[in-house]
Amino acid sequence: MDNWGLRAWLDSLSGVADSTRAVYGRDAAAAARWLEEAGAGGPDSVDRRALRSYLAQLSTNGYAARTITRKVSVLRRYFDWARRNGRTAADPTLGLSAPRGPSRLPRVLKDDQIRSLVDKPVRAGDDDARDARDLAIVELLYGSGLRVSELCGLRQEDLDLTGGEVRVWGKGAKQRLVPLSAPAVAALRGWLGDQRARLVTVDTPDDAVFLNQRGRAMTPRDVRRVIDRRSVVPTHPHALRHTFATHLLDGGADLRSVQELLGHADIATTQIYTHVSRERLREAHRSSHPRA
Repeated sequence: MDNWGLRAWLDSLSGVADSTRAVYGRDAAAAARWLEEAGAGGPDSVDRRALRSYLAQLSTNGYAARTITRKVSVLRRYFDWARRNGRTAADPTLGLSAPRGPSRLPRVLKDDQIRSLVDKPVRAGDDDARDARDLAIVELLYGSGLRVSELCGLRQEDLDLTGGEVRVWGKGAKQRLVPLSAPAVAALRGWLGDQRARLVTVDTPDDAVFLNQRGRAMTPRDVRRVIDRRSVVPTHPHALRHTFATHLLDGGADLRSVQELLGHADIATTQIYTHVSRERLREAHRSSHPRA
């Protein structure tokens, strides 16, 4: 594998988590082994036809479209590096397309599932500080449609409880203002102050809105535990964002407004929720109308 320079390529991936780097390494090594068996001695002897044959073999072997798409992304990163570092004169991944699998609609929570998360959590009541924090988290995820990473990054200066707004730092360090619902404002007031102070330690960031049980800023994994603790069914935190967007469209909000609230750079990303809303209407018709 020395001819491929995979170790040097992996070392060049700055800002990539160790777990992600490990996946990239396995994908690139698997591709290099297959290409060597097909006659390639290194990146300089790989062309687009060879890569297409490799992807076809993955599909024949039953790999999911999403997995193949990831492997194509890894190949693109590797061969871009190889070209820039003089290991190949041309990038064979240019024009290479991954297979498109069937698109899946985002999961939207049912009304009773939302109520259980907000009003009747499965496990609550034994720790007032934790319960106050968890309620504020759920109200922000569902009431304002924040990404989990955005919620974890909130600072107290980002909150305007009097004006009912929160300043959110989204992908690409883009900033947006999102309205806070009245229940979210009430929940945040209930959390900030005495309840938050109960979790503060010497290691606590002064301005972090949400703290875990160790007094440190919440992580996405911590938020997942919050949802697991409160939900009656297995629920990913991102499902609350999906539900936020779908309920807005169900209620008559226009697509551009929902796009702005979600912080989507491309409205095509937001349009998936129109499909969800239509499917919900069809399901309501099928289950409720005698002639459906």
